[in-house]
Amino acid sequence: MKLNKTSILYALLFGLGVLACINMNAQMIPSKEENIDYLVSFGKNADINWGDDDKIQIYFFSVSRENSAPIYIRIFDPDVGGAIDQINNSVFDTKCSFSLYGGPQSYSHKDARGVNPVGNFRSGIRLSSVTFGKDSEYDGKWYTIGPINPQEGEFDKEMDAYVFKLIIEGLSGDDGNLYRLFLSSSGTNNVKVEGGNAFTYEMTFCLKREKQSVAHFYPYVKSNLEAIKIHTFDYDHDGFIRLYSVAKLFRNLNGSGDGTWAENTQTVVEKEHNTSYDYQIVSSSKFNNDMTIYFTNKYNKAIPFFSNPIGGVPKYKYKVDVNYSFK
Repeated sequence: MKLNKTSILYALLFGLGVLACINMNAQMIPSKEENIDYLVSFGKNADINWGDDDKIQIYFFSVSRENSAPIYIRIFDPDVGGAIDQINNSVFDTKCSFSLYGGPQSYSHKDARGVNPVGNFRSGIRLSSVTFGKDSEYDGKWYTIGPINPQEGEFDKEMDAYVFKLIIEGLSGDDGNLYRLFLSSSGTNNVKVEGGNAFTYEMTFCLKREKQSVAHFYPYVKSNLEAIKIHTFDYDHDGFIRLYSVAKLFRNLNGSGDGTWAENTQTVVEKEHNTSYDYQIVSSSKFNNDMTIYFTNKYNKAIPFFSNPIGGVPKYKYKVDVNYSFK
């Protein structure tokens, strides 16, 4: 088929438009790939049956060593009040803090990379901290932390990147604060930071209120990983959990009930090394369901999972030696 100049120009513009959309969503947390609307943090007085096991959430942001331009961490709807957030007992009375850390041991300290906020999980140098209650100025709007010098993060040799830590904590009250994050190169707009990514060791979030909606989680399988275990809390048996990898197709993995934990272990095969897993939670209802998830290796050491899967979303390769099928 021959293409005229108009067709070529249209194709180029379409391609640029696609790239713009990808860039726009590349560092939103939760990301487009994860298909989750909001992270959620409850006030410290909230019952754990709401899905938040410890009222503290920690996210890490990696910025390439080659990036010397200022970065910004933007928070959508950081206040606790309004249509997005979850009210308890008829009044919003919750305060929630967002604290950014950099410098030595902000990421490398073992307590910072656990799934429980114990010990010195606030390691490093606190660069910024802000607390929100009910505040119409930021209800449904963006708040920006920055500008931040990338070299204020802790340098990690393995990632060849500077890493920052953001601790979100429900300080008081019992309401749920729903919010999004964005790693940006602009303080006023969401603009991708080239070579950047975001990851966590435990996530508390709100499933989409749609039947058959699919949430995705992407733990990275290093070459020395022998097994991976998924842990879910307060899933309410709302649908089912399945696993995709380059070598596996599994359905109906064990999921937790109301206010309880559940786990499921999968053996890692060689073909899966240096790829991402795609754990999927498929919702069967439209009701509001907040829950917590994390992953560990066979020694119960937490494994990071990324907003943008390393190596891309895994695709099952049908010509592998090991046969797996949906149950």
